[in-house]
Amino acid sequence: MRIQYNKLVRDRIPEIIRENHGSCETVSIENNDEYISALFEKLVEEALEALSARGDARHDAIVSELADVYEVLDAILVALQIDPDMLRTQQQEKRQNSGGFQERIFLLWSEN
Repeated sequence: MRIQYNKLVRDRIPEIIRENHGSCETVSIENNDEYISALFEKLVEEALEALSARGDARHDAIVSELADVYEVLDAILVALQIDPDMLRTQQQEKRQNSGGFQERIFLLWSEN
């Protein structure tokens, strides 16, 4: 049975499919803008999978999905030529200016 995916996958996935006696067809995304778009789509996919894993009683399922989120984020940084230290600096600045999420504040409404 053939399943259509049309999505970015990890580098070894075609090899793993073939090792398991399957077949697949792939193309390489040559256009950088298309690659970056595919990475952002993958980031959303992985974030949704992490959200779904929350319902799994196994802690390792959540960790596995969050590791996928990190992997995609790392690829985005490389594709956009962003230094990971720059990202950390920006994160620290935002935490200093607006706070983090440690206090678990859930905004119900705001008014001007």
